[in-house]
Amino acid sequence: MIDPQQNISRRSILKVGAAGLLGVLGGALLGQSSLFTKTAKAASKHDMHSQLKAQAHEGMSHAYDPGVDTSDALERAVKALTQFDYGKVSTRADGKTLREYEMHAVELEVEIAKGVKFPGWAYNGTIPGPTLRCTEGDIVRINFHNASSHPHSIHFHGIHPTNMDGLEPVAPGESFVYEFEAKPAGMQVYHCHVQPFTRHIHKGLYGNFIIDPKVKRKPAKEFTMVMNGFDLDLDGENEVYTVNGYAFAYISRPIKVKAGELIRIYISNMTEFDLINSFHLHASYFHYYATGADPEARPYFTDTIVQCQGERGLVEIVFPEPGKYMFHAHQSEFTELGWMGFFEAE
Repeated sequence: MIDPQQNISRRSILKVGAAGLLGVLGGALLGQSSLFTKTAKAASKHDMHSQLKAQAHEGMSHAYDPGVDTSDALERAVKALTQFDYGKVSTRADGKTLREYEMHAVELEVEIAKGVKFPGWAYNGTIPGPTLRCTEGDIVRINFHNASSHPHSIHFHGIHPTNMDGLEPVAPGESFVYEFEAKPAGMQVYHCHVQPFTRHIHKGLYGNFIIDPKVKRKPAKEFTMVMNGFDLDLDGENEVYTVNGYAFAYISRPIKVKAGELIRIYISNMTEFDLINSFHLHASYFHYYATGADPEARPYFTDTIVQCQGERGLVEIVFPEPGKYMFHAHQSEFTELGWMGFFEAE
């Protein structure tokens, strides 16, 4: 049983305030401390709060300027926006396209904010895992190897045979081949389905899975995003929230787009311990296609969407004029604990 006096609750962090935490996570507040060990345990609430207060006074020149961050983890989060894994492509004897992917479950420590480490479980060494992409009707083959010390699996959302559903655990050191026809077109996700589910998901075993329609969508600048959270002290509450695995990534590095250009975001929520997550855009509206599987479905026009865990969809935006457009979760504490960013339209 975890001593509650030894926990770093998100509520205690929130007492510092938004600007203070931006200074914390973006300005090396936690980077120089020993608050989080390899097992993500904190010394104490009191020590944490004192550390936050002391360093938050250092502040920032601007409430949304976390300072210089050149970490490799930040760079990975920036690159993840536009990284789509199309697999190794070949044509079968029956004329169908075969896409083959190599997936490994591993254990590793990942940086989720400047200087803040999390002992994660990951597909192919990243949290979230790679964004897999194919076209409806393709044959998808996933060569999965469990290189960790715990049983794992890969459960894909979509329509496929039940023996390919990822319910059976793959033992440490063992492998399994998932193979199925990709359908329906739209935005899907994948994740480990071994019990206890909360542990396997909050540790990082999930990712986006895009099935493109046979008739191509309108040309657009495309991005992939996974909303998630990290429970650092194992108390069943997240202390850090991110998009694509790194807090305030797109505050430090705004997403560059062009005014008047169609922007398409494949977005999902894989946050554990919180019932919902959300995406809110400032100074503009967007069209949202829930799941994106029904070509006849009418999108709705809004500036905020809500997703439960495993829910996903397509966001399409056209920024009317140049400027910096903020986006963030519309749960205030999520925003203050890492889930915010900017689009910079030129």
